[in-house]
Amino acid sequence: MTLKEKLETDLSAAMKARDEVRVRTLRSALTAVKNEEVAGKRARELSDEDVVRVLTREAKKRREAAAAFADAGRDAQARAERDEGGVLEDYLPAQLTDEELTALVADAIAATGAAGPRAMGQVMKAVNPKVAGRAEGGRVAAEVKRQLTA
Repeated sequence: MTLKEKLETDLSAAMKARDEVRVRTLRSALTAVKNEEVAGKRARELSDEDVVRVLTREAKKRREAAAAFADAGRDAQARAERDEGGVLEDYLPAQLTDEELTALVADAIAATGAAGPRAMGQVMKAVNPKVAGRAEGGRVAAEVKRQLTA
């Protein structure tokens, strides 16, 4: 069963269980997946990796929206966004710990022989495939920058 099929099956189950948060979240996630499938010149079927990328983007939107609502003092909306983000996290790979990320970046720096902040792109290019979906790009970039300037 592909990840997209799992989302569809779970949506049906959530509708039967009358779980409004899960239904709302999965509908929006499936819409994002379907929009991605028809984006571009030709429609295509997304692989599980592509679906994970879409879900990661959607989860990031929820985190940012929750922070914005919390900053504006709109706690109910912030809680709703966090709840939706929690549903999406169930479908994403486990996030890397800080120690794991530090080790991956150190390995990439050693493998590429990079030195200094100018080599950041080279290291990012080496690290991103290993991290795919398990850490946000901003977090990875911050760690690469920290290690290259240390």
